[in-house]
Amino acid sequence: MSGYDREPDSEEEIWVGLTAEALSTDRAARWVGRSDCGAVVTFAGTVRDHAAGREGVDELEYEAYDGQVEPRLRSIAEEARVRFAGLGRVVIWHRVGVLGVGEASVVVAVASAHRGVAFDAGRYCIDTVKTSVPIWKRERWAGGEDWGLDAHDVAEVRP
Repeated sequence: MSGYDREPDSEEEIWVGLTAEALSTDRAARWVGRSDCGAVVTFAGTVRDHAAGREGVDELEYEAYDGQVEPRLRSIAEEARVRFAGLGRVVIWHRVGVLGVGEASVVVAVASAHRGVAFDAGRYCIDTVKTSVPIWKRERWAGGEDWGLDAHDVAEVRP
């Protein structure tokens, strides 16, 4: 877990990371912003207080296959830059460990000259993270704890 800890060089267009630290949408938005990009879209997935059939969720614990996460996040960001012409910088960060309600577990930020590209690329990035990155969550709620019900096989990033 190291990519989040250090800001990439100024010529880099992609910043991915896996961390146990709190995620900052402000930090992500600042980094993706460029003078040639008039649109910055940020997305933060936060812990909510319920899941299907599980009221009173008070925390989630995320685990990851460390060696696979950052390469897959990078592949998603690279593919987004291919799919969405004019896409500027891309940030994709995910958090591991125990998180409370309201804390961000994932942050995606993208920049482009126009809002349509930014919105489409941001959605592509988060949707693809959810299906292709080996990260699992354990939910704790008033009635117990167990793995999240939305687990699935990990898919490859498809060009």
